[in-house]
Amino acid sequence: MARTVTFHTAGEIVFGKGCAETVGERARRLGASRVLLLTDAGVARAGLAEQVRAWLAKAGLSVEVLAEVQPEPSTHTVAALLEKAKAAQADLLVGVGGGSTLDCTKAVAMLLVNGGRVEDYLGADLVPRRGLPTILLPTTAGTGSEVTPNAVFAVPEKHTKQVIVSHLILPSIAMVDPVLTYTAPPSVTAASGIDALCHAIEAYTGLTPNPLGDPYALAAMRLIAQHLRAAVYDGHNAEAREGMALGSLYAGLALANAPMNAVHALAYPLQGWHHIAHGLANALLLPHVVAYNASGHIERFARVAEALGQPTAHLSPRQAAAAAAEACRILNEDVGIPKGLREVGISAEQIPLLVEGALQIERLLRYNPRPLRAEDIAAIYERAL
Repeated sequence: MARTVTFHTAGEIVFGKGCAETVGERARRLGASRVLLLTDAGVARAGLAEQVRAWLAKAGLSVEVLAEVQPEPSTHTVAALLEKAKAAQADLLVGVGGGSTLDCTKAVAMLLVNGGRVEDYLGADLVPRRGLPTILLPTTAGTGSEVTPNAVFAVPEKHTKQVIVSHLILPSIAMVDPVLTYTAPPSVTAASGIDALCHAIEAYTGLTPNPLGDPYALAAMRLIAQHLRAAVYDGHNAEAREGMALGSLYAGLALANAPMNAVHALAYPLQGWHHIAHGLANALLLPHVVAYNASGHIERFARVAEALGQPTAHLSPRQAAAAAAEACRILNEDVGIPKGLREVGISAEQIPLLVEGALQIERLLRYNPRPLRAEDIAAIYERAL
């Protein structure tokens, strides 16, 4: 390997059943006294935000709860949250929720220190200073946002999503407690689990994989293939929930240190124009992009197939690589992901617009293991219908 690589993650990672109960003492160690807890209405209704608030208050901290994060948040969402966060005058932000909440928490903490609007920082390495300290507690096993330097937001004016990418928004502490994922409904568990799988596969098979992250990517694939079905079928299956929480965390560690590629690039127009949730958009495209990409990195895709449980011992390397797409398709089917884009309202007539949107995500397409022309992207969308 001729290049030098770096591995970034949260300042501290805490994992395990019941670990969230220690959030108050960990906040104290960060020097906090006034906490703003960001969450969404669903997490609040499930009682998880109140439980975390109680643990923080038990440690003697003043806590204000802001349960106004919107699903698939936009730049407008962040602006509204920022105004209320300024009034709270907190010295620590705690995010409790899925990727939407965790991304908003990272962005608001950064804006409270750096000023300006979220639009000023959409892109890579545009954040000048670290924001307020943050503690992130995921309630889904999917985005890995608790350990990534990314925050993704819809930009309504452009009908797409854009990303803040900066290691200065990595959280101070990531606390991954599988118990917090028990209330995630089956559809959310399924889509977020396949989203995590996308992160692992794309980090491992892109043009610039990180050898320090590769073991996490492969471990994530194995854990997700082993545990996602059970987590969807029985949300209180403790072993499955723990396996998925760890798999999502490992996938996040891989994602934080190697770029995504065509699955995410082709999913963004589905989200921007048709408001399909991030995890579901990725899941719908994953088998078809993997099928296209497999010949671009045969050895690595063969390992993907093996990690996903496909019997590859008696296959040629090319056959084994091709089996990775089938493994993704079967897993999608088993956990109830819609069979195609038509089932979520996409028609063939909309493909040219989707292709145009995907081609604009060059920052990801350039890392794809096979080059993608407009006609190649169109063919993938057609197969995904």
